[in-house]
Formats: sequence, C-alpha cells, structure tokens
Amino acid sequence: MNTDTINGTATDFGGKVKEGLGVAMNDKTMQAEGKGEQLSGKTQKVFGDAKDSVDQAVRPLFDQARQFVRDRPFASAALGGVLGLALINTLRGK
Repeated sequence: MNTDTINGTATDFGGKVKEGLGVAMNDKTMQAEGKGEQLSGKTQKVFGDAKDSVDQAVRPLFDQARQFVRDRPFASAALGGVLGLALINTLRGK
C-alpha cells in the first residue's frame, strides 16, 4: 500500500461525509462537492493500486538483472555494448 492509495481512500471517505452533510443540511452544492471528492479519491486509489501492481511485477525483473550483473560483469558489459551498437545503428537507419 502506498501514499496514493491511502490518500485516495481518505479523500473518498471525506467526500462521503461531505455528501452526507449536504443531504442533512439540504445543501446541493455541498452534496456535489462531496461526490466530486469521492470521484477524485477513487481515482487516486486506483492509481495507487496500479502503482503497487506494476511495482510487484517489475521489481523481480530488476532484482534478476542486478544479480546477473553481479555474477557476470564481463558478460553484462558485452551485452550492454552490443545493445548500444544496435541502438546506434537503428537510430542512424542502418
């Protein structure tokens, strides 16, 4: 769980409270603001959940790459050189 998920949940809850107060006070503006805050909070929460999912999927790949570089530094340097040359040739149009 990251700060986006937590802040999104808090904003969503605050929006629900504001909407409820708007209903109790018969204030349409406050109700609309509450619904807007709920939407904003839910959006931020979904963004935070997506960040967590990407982090969980990508982190093992980075860990494997780091381990490969530690175990095989010369092979890593050669691979980096080959990829660099391929990128240069691709950008030059060859």
